[in-house]
Amino acid sequence: MDFDLLFVTGLALVAFAIPSAVSAYADWRWPKAAIILLILGGVAMAYAAQENPGAYALDTVDDVIVSVVGDLLNN
Repeated sequence: MDFDLLFVTGLALVAFAIPSAVSAYADWRWPKAAIILLILGGVAMAYAAQENPGAYALDTVDDVIVSVVGDLLNN
């Protein structure tokens, strides 16, 4: 399993949770979709970080994202 891909997928899910939460807050709704996305993304990122310790420091996250996108575009 490619843990970099799992980490970037989790990061994208967390990023998608932010506008969902803002939209739900603006409409005075309970942010169910945002909570689900946040949990799924957090679990994916935590699992990838646990299985590959030290690989996802704050200064290397952008390199991981670029390498995953490059791998997806080249295959």
